[in-house]
Amino acid sequence: MGLLEKHQSISNYIVTFPIKCGLYAETYRVKDNSGKNFFLKLFYCAKLSKKQFTESGDILEIEISKKLNHPNLTSYHDSGELLINGNQMAWVVYDFISGETVAEKIARVQRCSSYEAKEIVLGVLNGLKYLHGLNPPIIHNELTIQNIMLDLSKGTTYPKIIDFGYARFLNQGRRSFHKDGLNPFYLAPEAFNGVFSVQTDLYMIGAMLYHLLFGLPPFFFDLSKFKIDADAAEEAILSEKKHALRIPNSGKKESFASLIPIIIKALAHDAEDRFQSADEFIRTINGDIKLQTISMNAVSTKAATKEQMKKRGNGFADVAGMSVLKEQLQSDVIDLLKNPEQAEALGLHVPNGLLFYGPPGCGKTYFAEKFAEELGCNYRYIKCSDVASPFIHGGQEKIAAVFDEARENAPTILFFDEIEAMIKDRSKHTNVSEAGEVNEFLTQLNNCGQDGVIVIGATNKPTEIDKAALRAGRLEYKYYIPQPDNDTRKELFRINLSSRKTDFGIDYDKLAHLTENYVSADIRLIVDTAARLVFRRHLNCITMSILEEAIAQTKPSISLEIIKSHEAIRDEFEGNKPNEPTRRRIGF
Repeated sequence: MGLLEKHQSISNYIVTFPIKCGLYAETYRVKDNSGKNFFLKLFYCAKLSKKQFTESGDILEIEISKKLNHPNLTSYHDSGELLINGNQMAWVVYDFISGETVAEKIARVQRCSSYEAKEIVLGVLNGLKYLHGLNPPIIHNELTIQNIMLDLSKGTTYPKIIDFGYARFLNQGRRSFHKDGLNPFYLAPEAFNGVFSVQTDLYMIGAMLYHLLFGLPPFFFDLSKFKIDADAAEEAILSEKKHALRIPNSGKKESFASLIPIIIKALAHDAEDRFQSADEFIRTINGDIKLQTISMNAVSTKAATKEQMKKRGNGFADVAGMSVLKEQLQSDVIDLLKNPEQAEALGLHVPNGLLFYGPPGCGKTYFAEKFAEELGCNYRYIKCSDVASPFIHGGQEKIAAVFDEARENAPTILFFDEIEAMIKDRSKHTNVSEAGEVNEFLTQLNNCGQDGVIVIGATNKPTEIDKAALRAGRLEYKYYIPQPDNDTRKELFRINLSSRKTDFGIDYDKLAHLTENYVSADIRLIVDTAARLVFRRHLNCITMSILEEAIAQTKPSISLEIIKSHEAIRDEFEGNKPNEPTRRRIGF
């Protein structure tokens, strides 16, 4: 029930009926003394956050509304304050728009034609061009299908931007921004950190164009399992936004093929890769600026490759040591993917699969993640249970589904942990279901690199993998991930201690010397143990003596025998003959 009743008067306006009730405001249709219709928005001042007021104490939305004067924007008419039941209220009156919201239209028709979508978006962009051109610029921050009204009073559809509840002057800075209540699928990645700009508004236009064409926002998925964990929901959404944009199947694909490159550019993960102004966006839709044409058959793979092949995160910079391995992967994979024409001229191809093998705890999983960052690929971690099934052929279906999804989101790195359990040596296992899963895996591996999918398998037991999986064209490149050497251990200590409070005078050379035959996981455990000792003893920081104490408490997790056995496997894979021991001379 709204605060205002029908026929109630506010200043010179009579309430006709309520329209919407929100967290801090209610909207009504009202009439003036002449019978002309208007929209009235009533603010409950006590429910507004401090970010919704100006420095002088005025309501920011009302002050922004007073500056608006453009046919594609809602028009300010009047405002004031009043008391209702002892509560301080404020109100603003906007000119009446005869029509419906875009959300109401989508609810009726499900999807718009490419022509309708372009007309709506061009109208919104014209309004944005005006807002962004003001001094100081105004950023709307909530450009969704709920906040675009279609004015039908003139016989043609005329889009108008409404509701400036999240709008901010660009010079206000990120501390003035609050995202509670915003549609997360419309938000640019940086907006989750409170950053708003011209590019964050233009990102929303890309999301709106996608929504108009396909009936759902981009990167959409069910958030119901995150109801009680908003932080986890945000992380899941941000992770999804790093993937290649999915284009749903539709019989009308070719009718909007020209809009797909525009959407992809508008929704680029990095702001500098998006449209830099509303004018640039408008000119591109009108055909004055040409983007690279994208085949609709390859929009989930090849088109995404061009947009997504950019380094994400710190990549190899976060990996201590392993310089030889980094150089190998740079020449074997990264350079091929980033210089496809040169590689093709020389008859070189992207490998379908890589095998990371070596002793446990040496960082195979971590290295694979950083390799994906260095390459600029989507990354998916897959464990045995992800492709296991109690049903006959169920595992085969799951394996096929994993590869199908990877192809849709290419370029993708599929990382299979403990891959020996998924591609078991068929000469040692006679289970028909397991053999079928191995066959499916091998079939999917064939030529997957051409589809933008690279498989990385990690194992501590490479001799248990089916031999057919290790031949050329499948897991063809094999990389040994060894226990860290002295220089790598020094760097591992530096990396693990870099984000913690430490004392001056940490002797990294000594730490490396004290941890010979320790693996990467052991060094992480040592640093964590040292931190816990400091916490328990209420000390100020991690000292050298505490680290030495932690080393004394932590034994190497793998023995020399295990290391030597893995080195023997490495020598076998690399075709190196083990050094034969010198035979003792017999006799005198």
